[in-house]
Amino acid sequence: MRRSSAQTKAGILAAARERFAADGYERATIRAIAAAAGIDPSMVMRYFGSKDGLFAAAAEFDLRLPDPRDLPRDQVGATLVRHFMHRWEADDALQILLRTGVTNQAAAERLRTVFVTQLTPTIAALTGAAGPLGQAESRAALVASQILGMALCRYVLRLPPAVTMTDDDVVAWLGPTVQRYLTGDAPAT
Repeated sequence: MRRSSAQTKAGILAAARERFAADGYERATIRAIAAAAGIDPSMVMRYFGSKDGLFAAAAEFDLRLPDPRDLPRDQVGATLVRHFMHRWEADDALQILLRTGVTNQAAAERLRTVFVTQLTPTIAALTGAAGPLGQAESRAALVASQILGMALCRYVLRLPPAVTMTDDDVVAWLGPTVQRYLTGDAPAT
Protein backbone atom coordinates (compact mmCIF):
# COMPACT_ATOMS: atom_id res chain seq x y z
CA MET A 1 0.00 0.00 0.00
CA ARG A 2 1.33 3.40 -0.99
CA ARG A 3 1.72 5.96 1.80
CA SER A 4 0.82 9.63 1.49
CA SER A 5 3.47 12.29 1.85
CA ALA A 6 2.17 13.13 5.35
CA GLN A 7 2.29 9.45 6.37
CA THR A 8 5.81 9.06 5.01
CA LYS A 9 6.99 12.17 6.83
CA ALA A 10 5.33 11.04 10.07
CA GLY A 11 6.96 7.60 9.71
CA ILE A 12 10.37 9.18 9.21
CA LEU A 13 9.91 11.42 12.27
CA ALA A 14 8.80 8.48 14.43
CA ALA A 15 11.80 6.43 13.32
CA ALA A 16 14.13 9.41 13.85
CA ARG A 17 12.88 10.01 17.38
CA GLU A 18 13.41 6.35 18.16
CA ARG A 19 16.94 6.26 16.71
CA PHE A 20 18.00 9.60 18.23
CA ALA A 21 16.70 8.45 21.63
CA ALA A 22 18.42 5.06 21.40
CA ASP A 23 21.65 6.04 19.66
CA GLY A 24 22.09 9.76 20.32
CA TYR A 25 22.61 12.31 17.59
CA GLU A 26 26.15 11.34 16.66
CA ARG A 27 25.53 7.60 16.19
CA ALA A 28 22.07 7.79 14.61
CA THR A 29 22.40 7.51 10.84
CA ILE A 30 20.11 8.51 8.00
CA ARG A 31 20.37 4.93 6.69
CA ALA A 32 19.25 3.41 10.00
CA ILE A 33 16.39 5.90 10.30
CA ALA A 34 15.29 5.22 6.73
CA ALA A 35 15.46 1.46 7.30
CA ALA A 36 13.34 1.80 10.44
CA ALA A 37 10.82 3.86 8.48
CA GLY A 38 10.84 1.35 5.61
CA ILE A 39 11.94 3.84 2.99
CA ASP A 40 14.98 4.74 0.90
CA PRO A 41 17.48 7.10 2.59
CA SER A 42 17.02 9.59 -0.27
CA MET A 43 13.45 10.14 0.93
CA VAL A 44 14.71 11.30 4.32
CA MET A 45 16.92 13.82 2.57
CA ARG A 46 14.06 14.87 0.29
CA TYR A 47 11.80 15.70 3.24
CA PHE A 48 14.33 17.08 5.71
CA GLY A 49 17.41 18.10 3.71
CA SER A 50 20.02 16.93 6.20
CA LYS A 51 20.53 15.09 9.45
CA ASP A 52 20.43 18.46 11.25
CA GLY A 53 17.12 19.30 9.56
CA LEU A 54 15.71 15.92 10.50
CA PHE A 55 16.87 16.33 14.09
CA ALA A 56 15.34 19.80 14.33
CA ALA A 57 12.00 18.46 13.10
CA ALA A 58 12.15 15.39 15.35
CA ALA A 59 13.01 17.56 18.34
CA GLU A 60 10.25 20.12 17.75
CA PHE A 61 8.47 20.36 21.03
CA ASP A 62 5.71 22.44 22.53
CA LEU A 63 5.98 22.54 26.31
CA ARG A 64 2.24 23.38 26.47
CA LEU A 65 2.84 25.44 29.57
CA PRO A 66 -0.21 26.46 31.54
CA ASP A 67 -0.90 30.17 31.83
CA PRO A 68 0.35 30.97 35.34
CA ARG A 69 -2.15 33.83 35.64
CA ASP A 70 -4.90 31.16 35.69
CA LEU A 71 -3.35 29.40 38.70
CA PRO A 72 -3.36 30.21 42.41
CA ARG A 73 -0.15 32.20 42.86
CA ASP A 74 1.09 30.00 45.70
CA GLN A 75 0.69 26.84 43.60
CA VAL A 76 2.48 27.86 40.40
CA GLY A 77 5.76 26.14 41.33
CA ALA A 78 4.14 22.80 42.17
CA THR A 79 1.89 23.03 39.11
CA LEU A 80 4.85 23.64 36.78
CA VAL A 81 6.87 20.78 38.27
CA ARG A 82 3.92 18.40 37.89
CA HIS A 83 3.31 19.69 34.36
CA PHE A 84 6.93 18.99 33.39
CA MET A 85 6.82 15.53 34.93
CA HIS A 86 3.85 14.72 32.71
CA ARG A 87 5.48 16.27 29.62
CA TRP A 88 8.68 14.26 30.11
CA GLU A 89 6.65 11.06 30.39
CA ALA A 90 4.25 11.84 27.53
CA ASP A 91 6.64 12.63 24.70
CA ASP A 92 10.05 11.31 23.71
CA ALA A 93 11.08 14.60 22.10
CA LEU A 94 12.19 16.24 25.35
CA GLN A 95 14.09 13.14 26.41
CA ILE A 96 15.76 13.03 22.99
CA LEU A 97 16.78 16.67 23.35
CA LEU A 98 18.15 16.08 26.82
CA ARG A 99 20.13 12.97 25.89
CA THR A 100 21.64 14.49 22.78
CA GLY A 101 21.98 18.02 24.17
CA VAL A 102 24.65 16.84 26.56
CA THR A 103 27.01 15.90 23.73
CA ASN A 104 25.78 17.73 20.62
CA GLN A 105 25.84 21.48 20.13
CA ALA A 106 22.86 21.54 17.73
CA ALA A 107 20.74 19.59 20.21
CA ALA A 108 21.86 21.81 23.09
CA GLU A 109 20.89 24.87 21.07
CA ARG A 110 17.49 23.34 20.27
CA LEU A 111 16.90 22.61 23.96
CA ARG A 112 17.92 26.16 24.89
CA THR A 113 15.58 27.55 22.27
CA VAL A 114 12.63 25.49 23.50
CA PHE A 115 13.12 26.64 27.08
CA VAL A 116 14.00 30.27 26.34
CA THR A 117 11.20 30.89 23.86
CA GLN A 118 8.53 29.08 25.85
CA LEU A 119 9.45 29.28 29.54
CA THR A 120 10.66 32.88 29.75
CA PRO A 121 7.42 34.44 28.39
CA THR A 122 5.38 32.27 30.76
CA ILE A 123 7.40 33.51 33.71
CA ALA A 124 7.26 37.09 32.43
CA ALA A 125 3.45 36.79 32.34
CA LEU A 126 3.54 35.82 36.01
CA THR A 127 6.16 38.26 37.24
CA GLY A 128 5.93 41.08 34.73
CA ALA A 129 9.73 41.08 34.75
CA ALA A 130 10.60 40.77 31.08
CA GLY A 131 13.19 42.53 29.00
CA PRO A 132 16.89 42.25 28.31
CA LEU A 133 17.82 42.90 31.93
CA GLY A 134 14.56 41.73 33.48
CA GLN A 135 14.29 38.99 36.02
CA ALA A 136 12.16 36.68 33.85
CA GLU A 137 15.27 35.39 32.08
CA SER A 138 17.09 34.72 35.35
CA ARG A 139 14.05 33.10 36.92
CA ALA A 140 13.53 30.95 33.80
CA ALA A 141 17.15 29.79 33.96
CA LEU A 142 16.75 28.82 37.61
CA VAL A 143 13.48 26.97 36.95
CA ALA A 144 15.09 25.19 33.99
CA SER A 145 18.04 24.15 36.16
CA GLN A 146 15.68 22.32 38.50
CA ILE A 147 13.48 20.81 35.79
CA LEU A 148 16.32 19.77 33.51
CA GLY A 149 18.44 18.56 36.42
CA MET A 150 15.68 16.24 37.63
CA ALA A 151 14.99 15.05 34.09
CA LEU A 152 18.68 14.30 33.53
CA CYS A 153 18.88 12.31 36.77
CA ARG A 154 15.58 10.51 36.24
CA TYR A 155 15.50 9.76 32.50
CA VAL A 156 19.11 9.78 31.30
CA LEU A 157 21.39 8.90 34.22
CA ARG A 158 18.60 6.84 35.80
CA LEU A 159 19.77 7.51 39.36
CA PRO A 160 17.77 5.05 41.49
CA PRO A 161 16.30 7.54 43.97
CA ALA A 162 15.24 9.90 41.16
CA VAL A 163 13.75 7.02 39.15
CA THR A 164 11.83 5.50 42.04
CA MET A 165 10.41 8.73 43.45
CA THR A 166 6.74 9.19 42.68
CA ASP A 167 5.64 12.30 40.81
CA ASP A 168 4.09 13.50 44.08
CA ASP A 169 7.46 13.13 45.82
CA VAL A 170 9.22 15.09 43.09
CA VAL A 171 6.58 17.82 43.23
CA ALA A 172 6.83 17.97 47.03
CA TRP A 173 10.62 18.40 46.87
CA LEU A 174 10.98 20.65 43.83
CA GLY A 175 7.71 22.60 43.95
CA PRO A 176 8.75 24.94 46.81
CA THR A 177 12.12 25.65 45.17
CA VAL A 178 10.54 26.43 41.81
CA GLN A 179 7.90 28.53 43.61
CA ARG A 180 10.66 30.61 45.23
CA TYR A 181 12.33 31.10 41.85
CA LEU A 182 9.03 32.27 40.40
CA THR A 183 7.57 34.48 43.09
CA GLY A 184 10.27 35.05 45.70
CA ASP A 185 12.12 38.30 46.10
CA ALA A 186 15.29 38.54 44.06
CA PRO A 187 18.40 38.43 46.23
CA ALA A 188 20.25 41.70 46.71
CA THR A 189 23.37 41.81 44.60
